[in-house]
Amino acid sequence: MKPSILIIYTGGTIGMVKHPKSGTLIPFDFEHINDQVPELERFDFNIDSISFNSVIDSSDFKPSTWIDLVKIIQDNYSKYDGFVILHGTDTMAYTASALSFLLENINKPVILTGSQLPIAEIRTDAKENLITAIEIAASKSNGKPIVPEVCIFFDSRLFRGNRTRKSNSSKFDAFESPNYSHLAEAGVKITYHHTYIQPHSDATFISHTNLDLNVALLKLYPGITKEFVTSVINTNGLKALIIEAFGNGNAPTDDWFIDLLKQAIQSGIIILDISQCAGGMVELGRYQTSIRLKEIGVTGGMDMTTETALTKLMFLLAQNHSAETIKALLQQSLRGEISELMIDDR
Repeated sequence: MKPSILIIYTGGTIGMVKHPKSGTLIPFDFEHINDQVPELERFDFNIDSISFNSVIDSSDFKPSTWIDLVKIIQDNYSKYDGFVILHGTDTMAYTASALSFLLENINKPVILTGSQLPIAEIRTDAKENLITAIEIAASKSNGKPIVPEVCIFFDSRLFRGNRTRKSNSSKFDAFESPNYSHLAEAGVKITYHHTYIQPHSDATFISHTNLDLNVALLKLYPGITKEFVTSVINTNGLKALIIEAFGNGNAPTDDWFIDLLKQAIQSGIIILDISQCAGGMVELGRYQTSIRLKEIGVTGGMDMTTETALTKLMFLLAQNHSAETIKALLQQSLRGEISELMIDDR
């Protein structure tokens, strides 16, 4: 049977064309996608497309939009072999991370892609990204999808969604996965790195549609004030705080700073320490400047990206686990978001 692919257009640069009169960029009707990308007709696939009623710039994406995507995939899961989500680049890594947790035991490819130039531009990267994303979503081996997980494809490389971050706003190679190998590379042919791809799951596919947004993100910087940290911790309803710390998870050793975090933890707030660095991992206790964080109960985020730490906490908090269970799950790889070697070396 022909592979069947559903393209979901949410918005973003990839779906823009110039208005014939004004010259401004407007979204085109994806029901006529073959007019813009006639190469798709050469695939021996069944390709359908749907579009959000009101397309969204990715900067306007909200957790409720992630849930909308989950519902679309859930409603169409049995009808298609794979899904391609066209998305603006700015928050694509957040969406990919969120979907990786919300789509549990997914056994079909969900490939997010976009572009830096509109699809109708002469030098656009949109066509290549779209065509290859579709081919990856349709690819099988022994009757099974080659990549049964949530991914981002961009500029010839396929990344695990919850390992990816946007690293450049003007180059075609806009994404990177600093702590995990890319899953495939598209050259003359598509080369898959099977060692790094999630194995197929025999468990039943489960879609989750709840997230808890009572999470805050605090980026440390030299000169950060007690008043500022206090205002963040005192946010009404706060359940979890992510600290973007220095280096391996280091932070100021001022008594006021440690005391504020300690009081927050004692009040039931979960504090997760991740690194501001693009690569590497958090190792609480390796340096003097993180020993006290470990002693008061701060949880180390190992090599999670900011996007993954945020969406994973939103997901776990919505499951109504105890704080201790959430802390334990934060240090477990649920969807391949943490390096197994690092878990073994804790």
